[in-house]
Amino acid sequence: MPNEIQNGDNTLPLIIVNPHSAGGSTREKWAGMASDIRAHFGPFSVAFTKAPGDAENIAERAANSGRRFIIACGGDGTVNETANGILRSGKDVEFGIIPSGTGGDFRRSLGLPMSTREAAAALRMGVTRKIDVGKVSFTAHDGSDAERYFLNVSSVGLAASILERVKSSKAASWLPIESIRGTVNYAVSTLQEIAELEPFTVRVQFDDKEPRTIQSIALCVANSRYFGGGMMIAPEARLNDGLFDVVNIGDIGTARILLNSYTLYRGTHLGLSEVGSTNASRIHVESSDGSEIHIETDGELPGRLPATYEILPNALKVRVPN
Repeated sequence: MPNEIQNGDNTLPLIIVNPHSAGGSTREKWAGMASDIRAHFGPFSVAFTKAPGDAENIAERAANSGRRFIIACGGDGTVNETANGILRSGKDVEFGIIPSGTGGDFRRSLGLPMSTREAAAALRMGVTRKIDVGKVSFTAHDGSDAERYFLNVSSVGLAASILERVKSSKAASWLPIESIRGTVNYAVSTLQEIAELEPFTVRVQFDDKEPRTIQSIALCVANSRYFGGGMMIAPEARLNDGLFDVVNIGDIGTARILLNSYTLYRGTHLGLSEVGSTNASRIHVESSDGSEIHIETDGELPGRLPATYEILPNALKVRVPN
């Protein structure tokens, strides 16, 4: 599939498709998906990604060329890249989502249905809302200064460690189906990380308050409620309140984590004594002892601490169900 835009009419919505999403099934199902989208949404242009970063670059170029409605078709990584491209352009562009991934965390926060035809109809009959966006400035892997926008959650600790292990894991390499292999790898990597879990210490400043040192296994800066494939990490987060919900899971033993893992999906973990939460519009996080601590942002691993988080109120126009 080429990544050039098919049907370059800027008056039409552009759908950026990641054919590798959902374990590659998006590529296999695209003809049927496209038919459903045309039937329930209307005509559109399409561009296919080939590699990481493509969705961001395509979205930025399309926004700069005058496209006014850009839709991401893929998982949370595709959603994040497309949103970054729109925001980088600085143009007045509306953003939409056709879900086709294994996580779908941002879709959950918007209340978008999972099926293609229902999502297409929801976009056609939907309304435009302005939502907040998170911006994180951090140290990239090559040591340079970098920044990214995020819609869901950026975290320090457990989630980043799990992702690092997943990317290097061959625990389920014998499985023939990529999507199942990915799910098994994630599950195995999660259990391995929890079994080897050790808390870390970071120095954190919330807004203009005095910096303080906290112990953590997972420090989450949330713009919306879900991450990690359906964990309701920040059950009280709102997409238009101008604030992050910051959730810190402190020093908690392996057995207690496993016994209480269900609370992360129900959003009841805030009641645990080891879990703290607060609201802030700006957060600075750095290692307290100089050790290298990586960050996770919308399911990707862009770099490491120190990191500064800023909320950008009403920064992105999104089509949501009416």
